[in-house]
Amino acid sequence: MNAATMKDTAKQSFEMYKSAFESAFRYQEKLSKGVEVFANLDYDDINKTPKDLVFQIDKMKLYHYRPLVKNPLAVPVMITYALMNKQYIMDIQQDKSFVKRLLELGLDLYIVDWGYPTAEDMYVTMEEYIEDYMGAAVDFIRQDRNVPQINLLGKCQGGTFSAIYASLHPEKVKNLVTVAAPFDFDIQDGLLFKWSKFMDVDLLVDAYGVLPGDFLNNTFIMLSPYNLAIGKYINIVNSFDDPKALGEFLRMEKWLFDCPAQAGENYRTWMKDLWQENKLIKGEFRLGDKKINLKNITMPLLNVYGTKDNLIPPSASIPLTNAVGSKDKEEASFAVGHAGIVASSLSQKEVTPKIAGWIKDHCKK
Repeated sequence: MNAATMKDTAKQSFEMYKSAFESAFRYQEKLSKGVEVFANLDYDDINKTPKDLVFQIDKMKLYHYRPLVKNPLAVPVMITYALMNKQYIMDIQQDKSFVKRLLELGLDLYIVDWGYPTAEDMYVTMEEYIEDYMGAAVDFIRQDRNVPQINLLGKCQGGTFSAIYASLHPEKVKNLVTVAAPFDFDIQDGLLFKWSKFMDVDLLVDAYGVLPGDFLNNTFIMLSPYNLAIGKYINIVNSFDDPKALGEFLRMEKWLFDCPAQAGENYRTWMKDLWQENKLIKGEFRLGDKKINLKNITMPLLNVYGTKDNLIPPSASIPLTNAVGSKDKEEASFAVGHAGIVASSLSQKEVTPKIAGWIKDHCKK
C-alpha cells in the first residue's frame, strides 16, 4: 500500500468515525431533551369531547354528546364500538376526534360504553349484549327524543352487532353505517382469520370464564410482533424532543393497552359461530332462538372500510353489501388502517365528511 492510498484510507476512517460520533452526540442530545419533554408533557387529551351519561344498565353506559351546532340533525346517531377495545379511540385527541368532527358536521351523537366485564359477567351472552343492552339503549333514545327510528353507526365488532340488531328490528333503524366491520370470516387475507380457525374456544372459555384483556391484546400484538412490540419503541426515540408526536404516541399506547376482559359466553358464540363457522353471512346464525337473516336489513346502508386495514381486511367487510336486502346501499373505501379510519388526519378530511353527509342526505328521504 503506497502513501497516497494509506492517506485516503485514513481519511475515510476519520470521516466514518466522525460521522458516528456526531450521530451518537445528536442521539444523546435528543435523549436529554426528551427527559425535559417527558417531564412537561400533557397528553391527557383523550375522551375530552363533552358528553353526559344519560342511561345505564349493569356495566353498559350510554352517553350523549353535547351538540356543537345550533340545529343538529333531528334523527340521532348511536355509535357502538367493539367489546375488546374502548370506544374512546373515536375521541383520541381533539384534532383527530371522530366524534367531535361528526358533531361539527351537524350530527347528534350517542355512544355506547360497554364497561369492563368482571367474573360475574362470565355468562353474559351475545343475545344479551345485542337485544338487552343495545336494544335498551336504542329504545331509550327513541323514547327520550320522541322519534320512531334512529341511525346506527357501528365500528368493528360494533358494526357486526349493529347489523344483527338492524336485521331483527328494522322498524327502529333509519339508516345503518358499518365501519371496518367483519361479516365474512372465511377469508385468507388476515392472520387473525387464519389463527381463529385453530383456536380451542371452549377450552379457553371453560378455563377462564372471563377472558383476560391481556390475552386478547397479546394476540393482536402477535399479528405484527416487530412493529407492535419492538419497532415502534425504537422509532419513537426520534420523536423524544417533539411534544406533539410523543403525545400522540402515548395516547395511542394508552388506548392499545386498555383492553377489557371478555364475557366468556359471548366470546364463545362470537368466535365459534362467526369466526370459525361463518354462520352469519351464510344465513345460519341464531341469536338465542332467533335466526338472523341479513336480508331483513332493508334500510339504507353505508358500508365503510379501510384498504390498508390488516385487522379486518376489506374482503371481510365488503360481502355485507350483497347480503342485505337494502335497495339503497353504498360502499366507501379509504386508504387507512383499522384505527386510522376513526383516528387520523385522513379520517378528519375524508371519512367523517362522507359519513356525516351520507347520513344527513338519507335522513331527508
